[in-house]
Amino acid sequence: MSYAVKEMFLTLQGEGVNAGRRAVFVRFAGCNLWSGREQDRATAICRFCDTDFVGTGGLGGGKFADAVALADEAAVYWGEGADNRFVVLTGGEPMLQVDDAIVDALHDRGFEIAIESNGTLPVHPGIDWVCISPKAGSEVVQRSGHELKLVWPQPGSDIDAMEQWDFANFLLQPMDDARAEANHEAAIDVVMARPKWRLTIQTHKLLGLR
Repeated sequence: MSYAVKEMFLTLQGEGVNAGRRAVFVRFAGCNLWSGREQDRATAICRFCDTDFVGTGGLGGGKFADAVALADEAAVYWGEGADNRFVVLTGGEPMLQVDDAIVDALHDRGFEIAIESNGTLPVHPGIDWVCISPKAGSEVVQRSGHELKLVWPQPGSDIDAMEQWDFANFLLQPMDDARAEANHEAAIDVVMARPKWRLTIQTHKLLGLR
């Protein structure tokens, strides 16, 4: 199987429990909740995405003929040293492409594998760190993992139901749009009222990282 990757790069994880950790990001092309085209945004299930996941023309992107080629490239981006290797599979929706071969090849090169998924597809059982970011209006089937990261506010989100899901960490992330300041306040209000949740912000944007 070949794989379509929008971009691949070395950075620091900017969000969630692993914020600040050195990581190779592999951004897979394509998503099942939005085409990525602006003309389709108003009718998409997910309308607030701030990520370009269309095509394979980004930095480090391309079509990889097999999982070995993709994993080898991730190892090149990591550089010297095999200790504490960490790769984040993201998108778009990475579970449209992630399979046994990808998981095995990355593990063979010493990577701990994290995934950032919308949860509408079951996450591969070999993934080491599962982050699910549910989108209102979608059917979330992956209701367990290491962190639930809910972008806030999202009208239609059933936060009461989500609190019954099996996650080790419940994180609320203010939506980054024209109402960012109000969104920060709204997210803080929820966390103050619901101590099961913690606030997370996009630190990579504050630091000017990818």
